[in-house]
Amino acid sequence: MAVVFKKTSMLTDVPFHYCPGCGHGIAHRLVAECLEELNLQGKVVGIAPVGCAVFAYNYFNCDVQEAAHGRAPAVATGVKRCNPDKVVFAYQGDGDLASIGTAEIIHAAARGENITVIFINNAIYGMTGGQMAPTTLLGQKATTCQLGRNVALNGNPIRVSEMLATLDGPSYIARVALTDPANVTKAKRAIKKAFENQVAGKGFSMVEVLSPCPTNWGVSPIDAVKYVKEEMTKQFPLGVYKDC
Repeated sequence: MAVVFKKTSMLTDVPFHYCPGCGHGIAHRLVAECLEELNLQGKVVGIAPVGCAVFAYNYFNCDVQEAAHGRAPAVATGVKRCNPDKVVFAYQGDGDLASIGTAEIIHAAARGENITVIFINNAIYGMTGGQMAPTTLLGQKATTCQLGRNVALNGNPIRVSEMLATLDGPSYIARVALTDPANVTKAKRAIKKAFENQVAGKGFSMVEVLSPCPTNWGVSPIDAVKYVKEEMTKQFPLGVYKDC
């Protein structure tokens, strides 16, 4: 019997711990498939975040280094500079990257470090119970803004891709979404491009992935995907923001 589908070799057999409807599982698979298709087995080092994906080292079938909260780009920089022959990627959430790790991501991008960053934006702090994140939408409710995010009190959401695209260092910045098969295909294409840029020595790449979080949004998985597609993309438009 012909094999029509199989799990990528770049994922282990450990079951994911993520909530039903969470986008991390899809994002993990896309990253792993791209690494396998580029024949990078045995040449990859991942940097795990502090957040819902803190256990990423259990799932990716490669060496993975844990980083302190927000410091993944700095750790990835050190690993890449010491091992320039390796492909190094940081996998981070919005609280990790866009809050406590803002300085690290901005300066890694500004320096044009030859690393790849996968940025999961679900507009909320997931692991710690649903607090407001730098990417929480105006009007969106969280445990720390129960009436909804208010611009006068909390400021505006941070558009990380647009911000980093203004810098000279990055070679590729894109925003994608895990909402339907067509967008998942586009997400994979963007992630693969980011890794290809690193292999070619073009410098810093980041793919921002809009992802649902049904548990902390308090909605069904179906409604969470709908929220990403109909609401998050208004604040965070999809597309390529820099491609050098």
